[in-house]
Amino acid sequence: MIVSIASGKGGTGKTSVAANMALSIRNVQFLDCDVEEPNAHLLLHPEISRTEPIYIPVPVVNEELCDYCGKCAEFCQYNAIFVSSDKVLIFPELCHSCGGCAIVCPNKAISEEQHKIGTLKFGSADNLELVYGELEIGEPMAVPVIRDVKRHIKNGKNVILDSPPGTSCPVIEAVKGSDFCILVTEPTPFGLHDLKITVQVLEDMKIPFGVIVNRAGIGDKKVYEYCREKNIPILLEIPFQRRIAELYSRGVPFSLEMPEWKEKFQTLFNEIRKLFGK
Repeated sequence: MIVSIASGKGGTGKTSVAANMALSIRNVQFLDCDVEEPNAHLLLHPEISRTEPIYIPVPVVNEELCDYCGKCAEFCQYNAIFVSSDKVLIFPELCHSCGGCAIVCPNKAISEEQHKIGTLKFGSADNLELVYGELEIGEPMAVPVIRDVKRHIKNGKNVILDSPPGTSCPVIEAVKGSDFCILVTEPTPFGLHDLKITVQVLEDMKIPFGVIVNRAGIGDKKVYEYCREKNIPILLEIPFQRRIAELYSRGVPFSLEMPEWKEKFQTLFNEIRKLFGK
């Protein structure tokens, strides 16, 4: 069972929900796909067992063979190659590693070299297995790193996947292939605005989803009205409570200190699993 946790809006408590759910169930693997700012390890406190570099192929030009025809630059839709009358410039941070420039080069002047864009980290916390990626500083493309994190999904495990905030390509890559997506929102105008966008994305991707309202008790009731109008199930409410905030500020998942919440997350996960006969 693969359950992804998304939010649309950053700061809604998505990682907190993901970590507490992962700690409440058995036979679990946690994938932190928020590779631009992974922080699940700050709550799970894993022991890191190994790391792996992540590379993507980028073009390199042999200017002894190049006649500066410009066909490679003309082909590249991402402007990763610039060709002047006597010089070729490669911008690896814009390259999407499609390999097309090497194919269209009439003189076979383009080959590929490996360019590091991130790091994979593997660890464990008690019986929980953690895999997360870290995008290199200055690298703009998170999707290849997310794809590499998801490559390590294990069959036979319950997978909790913490996705990035927003609704752009990294989120789509993260939630793709999930059996179910939990949307974490807050009852504020900003929470509702971004929830609506994320709902539209998941509907287009045909991924079943439900909502957890975090910090319940603040703001207004418009999130609840929207979910009722759209027939979106509200799976759980987490109150705006000082005890929960204090534990979070110390890097402690609140389900560890408040066992009633561990039972609630267990029940929620089991209900989701029953929907799919898993």
